[in-house]
Amino acid sequence: MVKLNVIYTRTGDGGTTGLVRGPRRAKHDLRIEAYGTVEEANALVGHARLSAAGQSGLDAVLARIQNDLFDVGSDLATPGADDENAQYPSLRVRPVQTAWLEEQIDRFNAELSPLRSFVLPGGTPLSAGLHLARTVTRRAERLVSALREAEPETNEEALRYLNRLSDLFFVLGRVANGNGAGDVLWVPGNYGDLEKPAGRKPK
Repeated sequence: MVKLNVIYTRTGDGGTTGLVRGPRRAKHDLRIEAYGTVEEANALVGHARLSAAGQSGLDAVLARIQNDLFDVGSDLATPGADDENAQYPSLRVRPVQTAWLEEQIDRFNAELSPLRSFVLPGGTPLSAGLHLARTVTRRAERLVSALREAEPETNEEALRYLNRLSDLFFVLGRVANGNGAGDVLWVPGNYGDLEKPAGRKPK
């Protein structure tokens, strides 16, 4: 069991932070930025869940995602391979977690009507919150992609997980909009009404 009795340690006052193992790194290090962005996405999921009251099935999915995102953060905070004499293996994102996301995508998407246009973030508060979580998850994915290029030993499954998760957030955003009935659709080039002066009829 994790025990967090001390909230501040002053060890990061010089601009560095500690990982699960290895030397301390600058707070702006790419690895720190990657798992920090995963944490940001997790916080947004928690905020979105405030609007999921009464939708127990959807809330249960989001609850599992929050726990899995903590696994992703732990994975990214643990660089390098385990020592062969390590008592416990490092926590890593596993293919079964990514497969679960794909199952949820297929399950929820089966109930949605086909899209006629791109979806704009909005509709219900829950949908808007899920779209915000989706965009931050995409940013986390980009950072992990860059991290894998800089540190190839980084777990590729973490990258796959974030990719599928952003797709699931898109689908769940439509679910939260009455299974797509309340989707806000993109209307390209629809600026004419905005350019007409108020109170004047076009000639």
